[in-house]
Amino acid sequence: MIEIVEVSPRDGLQNESAILSTTAKVELIERAVRAGARRVEVTSFVNPRKVPQLADADELMAAVPRYDGVRYAGLVMNQRGLDRALAGGVDEIDIVVVATDTFCGRNQGMTTAEACDTAASLVGEARAAGVFSTVTIGASFGCPFEGEVSLDRLDEVLQRVVDAGPDELALADTIGVAVPSDITERVALASKLAGDLPLRLHLHDTRNTAIANAVAAVQAGVTTLDASIGGAGGCPFAPAATGNVATEDLIYLFRRMDQPTGLDLEQTTSAAAWLQQQLGTTLPSALLRAGDFPS
Repeated sequence: MIEIVEVSPRDGLQNESAILSTTAKVELIERAVRAGARRVEVTSFVNPRKVPQLADADELMAAVPRYDGVRYAGLVMNQRGLDRALAGGVDEIDIVVVATDTFCGRNQGMTTAEACDTAASLVGEARAAGVFSTVTIGASFGCPFEGEVSLDRLDEVLQRVVDAGPDELALADTIGVAVPSDITERVALASKLAGDLPLRLHLHDTRNTAIANAVAAVQAGVTTLDASIGGAGGCPFAPAATGNVATEDLIYLFRRMDQPTGLDLEQTTSAAAWLQQQLGTTLPSALLRAGDFPS
């Protein structure tokens, strides 16, 4: 089983020019759950001035319907964010450590080493509260400001993150520069350092390599992948970091490979069409454009 974490309500919306209402976000989450999503990244508990698209995080958490077996995650950057997330009743927290100092400074106002220290503190507090934690290493495959991220640098950051003791470790291709050989190489490094710690991959399709990278990730032993309905999203702090890989494109891919995801393709594609209408833009989803096969 390939587990797909639905990130459209958070990473999918944070870089879109249109700001959806809380009611519309609840509808998006409900559509994802009806399609079979069991882990949904709902929102980000960050400064609303920096990410106005997610300024209603507290209101959204109070409004989302709860379902047995469905886990809601919130992104947190600091103690205040964690306090808000816990008060909102999240099931998981996502914490980001960016692999380069320049990007980390742009993204969260601190160095990578400082972000690792913060992550360790947040992981410890989440564990004390009984909340699952994921630490994502952003720009694991390349940085928009510093360029190539060396294996030595990634090794250094990985060791710090693993020592923080999260429940899950994720590598993010934040600006969509990775190719399958990069995935194979860096997943192998992460697997060696992480031991039994579950691995997850966050892919962007900025340069049309995300589908190939998803296959490489699964062949390398990763079974949890992030995706966004319609391929919506991107990072507001990285130039041209467009488009998460579309959830429906991954469902189609793995179904044709006889690897189940537990997600319904028709319902997910329908959700993508609805989201495209809500955002007033053309989403990059291939399945939304071409349809299923056979139709």
